[in-house]
This record gives sequence, structure tokens and C-alpha cells, in this order.
Amino acid sequence: MTLAKARELLSVQANMGGGYNRNGAKLILAEVQREHGQSAVDGFIREFDLENLFGFKPGTEFKSP
Repeated sequence: MTLAKARELLSVQANMGGGYNRNGAKLILAEVQREHGQSAVDGFIREFDLENLFGFKPGTEFKSP
């Protein structure tokens, strides 16, 4: 997944909020982490304020099920 596509998908998840969207955001971040590393994940957490929205903290490792 490209970073642009991840940004687009995370934007939708962040705008909708809620539990299902939290899980969707986790899966997207897991894919970003696998392909682009922790710094890309941390950047998205800051960009979309996912710490306040979903409780995701920079430095958290996300893994796909």
C-alpha cells in the first residue's frame, strides 16, 4: 500500500470515528508498518491525531492478525 493510499483510508477512518473505525485504522497502520516502518506509522498518528481519537500512541507496534 502506498503512503498516499494509506493517508486516504485513514482520513475516512478518522472522520467517522467509532469502534469499527478504530479496528480499521489499526489494520491500515499494521500494513503501513510492515511496508514503510515505524516512522511512517508515527507520522500518521500525529497527522490524524489518532492518539486522542483512538488512543494510539507514537511508538506502538501494529500487527496484522
